[in-house]
Amino acid sequence: MDRIEPAYDVSDEYRPEPEPIPEPPAWQDGSFRIGIHTSIAGDIAGALDTASKLGANALQIFSASPRMWPRGGTRIADADAERFRARRTALHLGPLVIHDNYLINLASPERVMRARSIQAFHDELVRAVSLGADFLVAHPGSCMGSEKSQAISEIAQGMRQAARGMKLGSLRILVENTSGMGSAVGARFEELKAILGETGDLPMGVCLDTAHTFEAGYDITTEEGLGRTLDVVDRTVGLDRVYVLHVNDSKTPLGSRVDRHENIGHGKMGLKAFGRILNHPRLGPGPQGLAGRTFILETPIDKPGDDRRNVRALWELVGVDPKQVPEAADGFSMVRKKKRSSTQRAHRPQEKKEKKGGAKARKSKKR
Repeated sequence: MDRIEPAYDVSDEYRPEPEPIPEPPAWQDGSFRIGIHTSIAGDIAGALDTASKLGANALQIFSASPRMWPRGGTRIADADAERFRARRTALHLGPLVIHDNYLINLASPERVMRARSIQAFHDELVRAVSLGADFLVAHPGSCMGSEKSQAISEIAQGMRQAARGMKLGSLRILVENTSGMGSAVGARFEELKAILGETGDLPMGVCLDTAHTFEAGYDITTEEGLGRTLDVVDRTVGLDRVYVLHVNDSKTPLGSRVDRHENIGHGKMGLKAFGRILNHPRLGPGPQGLAGRTFILETPIDKPGDDRRNVRALWELVGVDPKQVPEAADGFSMVRKKKRSSTQRAHRPQEKKEKKGGAKARKSKKR
């Protein structure tokens, strides 16, 4: 008797479900994202509250001291990282940008310095992932006498080595353009393009600093100059890879190659230039821009309240409906007014009496 084979049914075949496409983060909602660099002194989670009190909806921090080599990697305790992530969610802040240590120089021709820099950059990546950061901004480094092409290869190789074996998740590394001070790499966008080209296996992008761009010789203070510069950026690194802009005015003139930040509208670039930058259709969150592209202030705080005023200045320049602007805490600043010492307070009444006495003496002389 012939055996009858059951009919083949394609629906019987096992088909693994495709991996779900991750939902975009809440901060990629098409709204303006304006942030400021805040201090982690005391409690790292306090940096989040500081940004919120200044009227920002994004922020940048250092994850450890930026001017010291970390001891033992300076890892963040799991409980502190969890508390940080929960507080950020509660305050609806994003994206979170971390700036790397100023001492790191992946381009250094000195072997010990370069090895130390690679380890420190690895530690930066570990802390950034732990905190749930979206971006890690890195200065390319200084070639210190070596050829730029060699320095670029060293930077790229150093980044790859630092990230080896790590799961970066949604973290993206952003290379920042520089003013070109000394032997710094990255003043020309072609140099950033070369770094991106040699780190194709990493999630990479660019952070564009307005002051550095101006100081490197790109005149972004006029409509024509800004348009030409954006064309250069698009032709080299691609505007779609510029995820963060550091919004800083410059104390030094066009092409100075000297990196000195100034409060918005008080420097050589001027307030009108920032109005054009923030509202340029290729830079904003609109159809021609990039959803979630973020504007981060790194401006000085010369007087208490400068930080709050700079954040407010950006919101005013973008012309968002005031109802959509995060509310700042009245009088809040990262810098407080200096309190007079007890000696100064004790002498002040006497000083007033002396001033009054002097005024009376002047009046009697006139008579």
